[in-house]
Amino acid sequence: MYERPHEIKRPPDEREDNFAFHPKNIYLALLLFSLSMLFLAMTAAFVYTRVQSDLPPIQLPLLFFLNTGILLASSYTMVQAKRAYQADKTVMYQRMLWYTLWLSLFFMIMQGVAWYQLFSQQIYVNSDNSAGYLYVISALHFAHVIGGLPFLLLFIHRARKYMREPVSVLVYFSDPDKRLNLRLLTIYWHFLDALWIYLVLFFLLNQLVWRYIG
Repeated sequence: MYERPHEIKRPPDEREDNFAFHPKNIYLALLLFSLSMLFLAMTAAFVYTRVQSDLPPIQLPLLFFLNTGILLASSYTMVQAKRAYQADKTVMYQRMLWYTLWLSLFFMIMQGVAWYQLFSQQIYVNSDNSAGYLYVISALHFAHVIGGLPFLLLFIHRARKYMREPVSVLVYFSDPDKRLNLRLLTIYWHFLDALWIYLVLFFLLNQLVWRYIG
């Protein structure tokens, strides 16, 4: 019995291990480094300004912590999408991409609710320096989540377009460039997750230091 095209095991791609210095890898590394420096500079400026102004840090709404779990879940589904791609599981691959999209949109909605909770406490971006930095830093992270959505949608669109018949499925899964792009997108998603965890822990630590030392 002949194997169907999408069940034929792909031969190892020797180019897959030669992507370390691929331009896309370099672009992403530069982007992530720049973003890391930006957020480190902003959090350092927040500490300096707060100490100089002798202002207490803003208490984070509980939804900030819930949103951490949502982002962790989206990173998990991205990992599952990558594994499904490597295993040629078309249905699971598309499903995990959709889950990642819905979780990302859910994060954005819940972050909007968290900001609304701050508004309801009459804490606005211009209330004081502590509030201003909290809004600006969290909004910057929010913007970079939005920035990743078009690429995620592109993956979903291409998966739906090319995963309809065995031959096109085989071609799609055998494309080393698509594997590279998926790996880069997964790294970016993990970065957003790690960055959010850093920001939440940073603001939480500021609260604890103010409470026990200030």
